[in-house]
Amino acid sequence: MSPAIDLMDDTFVVAERAELAAYVRDPAVARAWWPRLTLAVQQDRGLEGLRWTIGGELTGSTELWLERHGDGVLVHWFLRADPTSPRARPDRLARRYTVAFKTRIHELKDRLENGRPAGVPRLPPAR
Repeated sequence: MSPAIDLMDDTFVVAERAELAAYVRDPAVARAWWPRLTLAVQQDRGLEGLRWTIGGELTGSTELWLERHGDGVLVHWFLRADPTSPRARPDRLARRYTVAFKTRIHELKDRLENGRPAGVPRLPPAR
C-alpha cells in the first residue's frame, strides 16, 4: 500500500558536496527543518546523504540524497509517510512539508552560494 504522502523534490545547489553532507548530518538541522517529526538515522550514506525513519506527526521515511552535478550538488528530497492522526488531511500536510522544505533548502542555497549570479562559477565562501 502506498503512503498517503509521497513527496520528492530536486534542488541544485552550487556548493561542495562534503559541505552539504556535513550540514545535513547535524541532528540540530533535522530538528530545525522538521520540528514536528522525530528522526532516527536509518542509513548514513556519507557524501551521498542520509536516510531517516520518522515518527511524530508522520510515520514513514525521509531522505536527502546528495548527487554531485557540474560545479554543485543536486539535493534530492524524498518524504514517504502516513499521518499519525486519523483526522489529519494528507493534502494539507503534503503542502506544508513541501513549502517548509523549499523554504529551508533555498535559505541554505542562498547562504552557500554567497550571492553567486546564475551561470557564474562558484564564488569563494563568505567570511
